[in-house]
Amino acid sequence: MMGCMTGFRNFHIEGELAGLALGPVLRRLLPGQSWSKVHRLIENRHVEINGNLCVDRGRRLGEGDVVKLWDEPRNAPPREDQLRIRYLDRDVVIVEKPAGVTSTRHSEERDWSPRRRQLQPTLDEMLARVVGRRWRANLAGKARGRRAPPLRVRAVHRLDRETSGLMIFALSAEAERRLTALFRAHRVERRYWAVVRGVIGPQTIESYLVRDRGDGRRGSTDDPSKGRKAVTHIAVREVLGDYTWIECRLETGRTHQIRIHLSEAGHPLCGEKVYHRPRFGAAPPDQSGAVRHALHAFRLALDHPITGERLEFEMPLPDDMRRLIDRLRAAAR
Repeated sequence: MMGCMTGFRNFHIEGELAGLALGPVLRRLLPGQSWSKVHRLIENRHVEINGNLCVDRGRRLGEGDVVKLWDEPRNAPPREDQLRIRYLDRDVVIVEKPAGVTSTRHSEERDWSPRRRQLQPTLDEMLARVVGRRWRANLAGKARGRRAPPLRVRAVHRLDRETSGLMIFALSAEAERRLTALFRAHRVERRYWAVVRGVIGPQTIESYLVRDRGDGRRGSTDDPSKGRKAVTHIAVREVLGDYTWIECRLETGRTHQIRIHLSEAGHPLCGEKVYHRPRFGAAPPDQSGAVRHALHAFRLALDHPITGERLEFEMPLPDDMRRLIDRLRAAAR
């Protein structure tokens, strides 16, 4: 089954297509296209599966998967040499996460071969290699014959694939335990910049989030006993005509919390493709031209889990969001 929108086509995998590899599936869905053309579409980053870029023609598709075929190629995943590490010691690492890379490997991908992992790298795996090289370089010459201990990068929170911003990872078991406790106690300050549809005012949004609000998506429930409390504080930075640049401060950190709260308030993120409509309603128009959902984790502040030192970092707007804001600002004049 296929649906068309400007710039891409969606294919919903069902029936006999389920279980087949991406290459053969596209060959069937694109009658008249040669094998070489199909392979070029995949290798040149025209294909996403369930919102994630896929350049592996052998990726097996499951029932209900959504294959998105873009007219224009998607941005290439960031390279390891493009990662910007803001803080590093033996216990933690703070890094600027680019948009377009997942924070950690999804459970269904953990048995992938090394080749498939290289085709679609995750942030934690790239960090492990980058930090490992730094550690080995620092150790070289200091103690001949000593080996750096095995490095494990441990996720204690996540950002969505399309979300950019600051992340902290633990490098030791004790740091992981203490960071997890800090996040659970809401003692980590996280602030985001977002650009939303419509004009929204300063407010605090509080609700109880569930995995399925009744239409198959995460969302809010009217029954507090069934959901987890989520609180988002919103401040307005600038009204951009029919859009608003806002700052969001998380009091809690539930999965997709900001995206859900803004959507249910009637102001989904520009570029939002999942939480872009109210429950059982139609999606409001989005003429912003955002290339991804416009969300950026610009501030991260916390006490170091081992030393207690105060760590405070901010990250500027990435180029794509800066261009989006400049364009909307110009159009509003």
